[in-house]
Amino acid sequence: METESASVASDADLALLLASGDSAAEPELYRRLAPRVRLYGLRHLRDAAAADDLVQDALLMAFEMLRTGRVREPEHFVSFVLGCCRRIVAGLHRGAERRRGLLERFGAGLAPAGNPESPAMDLERLVGCLGRLAERERSVVMMSFYAETPSEQIATELGLSAGNVRVVRHRAIARLRICMESQ
Repeated sequence: METESASVASDADLALLLASGDSAAEPELYRRLAPRVRLYGLRHLRDAAAADDLVQDALLMAFEMLRTGRVREPEHFVSFVLGCCRRIVAGLHRGAERRRGLLERFGAGLAPAGNPESPAMDLERLVGCLGRLAERERSVVMMSFYAETPSEQIATELGLSAGNVRVVRHRAIARLRICMESQ
């Protein structure tokens, strides 16, 4: 597809071209949709960095689904992208609400009484302890707690069983606890 014809094609036409395998339509479709998705993210997430992440996540997922034929009505692709945004933002809000609830419930017990150390020192210590873990253990811990990836997905990505992921995570946490308490 030529650049001039891409700029006059409608969003639906570009989506149909991309769905039919014409990858030249993707940059123009991205150029058109990215500002809309970012605006949606700014409105609902109230954070520029989170809105930028939403643009990448939503468009990557939507384009992949369009390319693989999992979008039922490619002519309504813009609505599909905004639906993806809604689902991603709802998931982010659920995660934040879950963390807030856990912090309210267990937050008082997290900080030891009379500990003059700053959180920055604990973070430095944690980074050092994470660095001492084996690569597989560190990957499982980071994917579990930082990326909030389910055990089954971690198992698939690392070539392990879900049960093995849970065992590796359990042992890694025990090593982290010993390391954090010994310093």
